[in-house]
Amino acid sequence: MIDFQTDPTRYRHWKLSFDGPIATLTMDVDPAGGLMDGYELKLNSYDLGVDIELADAVQRLRFEHPEVKTVVLKSGKENVFCAGANIRMLGKASHGHKVNFCKFTNETRLSIEDASENSGQTYLAAISGSAAGGGYELAVTADHIMLIDDRRSSVSLPELPLLAVLPGTGGLTRLTDKRRVRRDLADVFCTTEEGVRGKRAVQWRLVDEVVPPSAWEAKVNERALELAARSDRDGTKGIALIQVQRTISDDAINYAHVRVALDRAARVATITILGPSDLPADLRGIHDTGAAFWPLAMARELDDALLHLRSNEPSIGLIVFRSVGDPAQVLGADSLLEQYQTDWLVREIRLLLKRVLKRVDMTARSLITLIDPGSCFAGTLAELVFAADRAVMFAGSAAGDNRGPATLHLSALNFSAFPMGNGLSRLANRFYGEPDSLNTAAALIGETLDAEAAEEHGLITFAYDETDWDDEVRLILEERASFSPDALTGLEANLRFVGPETMETRIFGRLTAWQNWIFQRPNAVGETGSLKRYGSGVRPDFDPERV
Repeated sequence: MIDFQTDPTRYRHWKLSFDGPIATLTMDVDPAGGLMDGYELKLNSYDLGVDIELADAVQRLRFEHPEVKTVVLKSGKENVFCAGANIRMLGKASHGHKVNFCKFTNETRLSIEDASENSGQTYLAAISGSAAGGGYELAVTADHIMLIDDRRSSVSLPELPLLAVLPGTGGLTRLTDKRRVRRDLADVFCTTEEGVRGKRAVQWRLVDEVVPPSAWEAKVNERALELAARSDRDGTKGIALIQVQRTISDDAINYAHVRVALDRAARVATITILGPSDLPADLRGIHDTGAAFWPLAMARELDDALLHLRSNEPSIGLIVFRSVGDPAQVLGADSLLEQYQTDWLVREIRLLLKRVLKRVDMTARSLITLIDPGSCFAGTLAELVFAADRAVMFAGSAAGDNRGPATLHLSALNFSAFPMGNGLSRLANRFYGEPDSLNTAAALIGETLDAEAAEEHGLITFAYDETDWDDEVRLILEERASFSPDALTGLEANLRFVGPETMETRIFGRLTAWQNWIFQRPNAVGETGSLKRYGSGVRPDFDPERV
């Protein structure tokens, strides 16, 4: 089982150090610390295990260290910053593992950029040595890139000439969209094995500055302090991200606020969110409650569940979302997140919820949300209704059920707090091209919506009463399970994101389509392909036909 939970006491590949407003995140990969057997992580190359630690470190810096305003990324090894994804690992990994590895790595890189953009915690990459492939892609997530000018250190994206694949963690997209590298120069850069160094790297906008070795340490510290001075981060005492508690059995994963039931025969996982029952009264209470504050605890549990399903349950093709609880309590949590949104911790909780909901959007599973009596799809939890490929609501009351009809509730957070990768709220995404429908939905904030009202306003897909509910839901789930998983992945990846393209949607769109396809082609993964023959001294044998 791949476990996405870790903490600094268990890190094998990263070291954290602190100096006032500056944190240094040092990559010092243990060659013998691979997640799987059969390869060594030489030259600071990485696998999923290295990225799991990086994701944890980025998260802890945001929540546990509000005093940190600049994070310096550097290498703990001489003459190499990072050699990128481990090639032996890629050659041995299954197709699904390779793609999920690239996806998680992308999400982690985006969380770094999110910290720089929204949390006042800016990243600086200090490249000493070669930064190749995913190593350079890691550096490009930083707001500022420094390269030591020692005639050895360089940056490169050599995946195409060396491995017959693409820079799979957003390298191509960030070159053009973020670094604004000219297209023809990017073409040269991505087809040159040895990369670029010195002044040319600055001229091509691959890095921001080159620094002579004699001034290196002083200049890195100077730049880090300059970036820190721009920060609006004002916290002094962080909260401890205690380990997420869970129990895993053959057919279930249970957390404090999330329940996952597995039906492998039907290829369905049902994720039930338990609403809050006890909320703090004010901002001080939020800080005192810390990691146990329901929105934060629930988000971390849901995130862990999604990652577990991605990597450890590949046959599960459908996720069904349900909820249980009091909608008023969920709206109470939303009210706290809205009232205290300028506080650093509340801001981080909102940003984490945004990232977890994006993880939902990017999960290659069909998503169905069922809203039935006793559910609490309100405000933040209603995002799971709008994220779903279909949402079905129980109309009226069920015989013998004293909980009353199912209801749906909107809050202000549904319209601004949790943008998707395309920059739109899920409601704006849903009502793209229908501004009147979006305005009407905004007027429903605070209303209790039954199935008839929710269907009338386009907030759900279908409403069924007690007579039809069981049969209709069964048919929806069975039909979905009967379709081609490959075709569904393509369908869902296309339909979930409408309207404007962003750097983020392009990164994932290219991963879903191009890298996914290339990873299955014999030129890359065949017995005579690049990944299998790399390092053997034998050139790969390419099929020359273009497809």
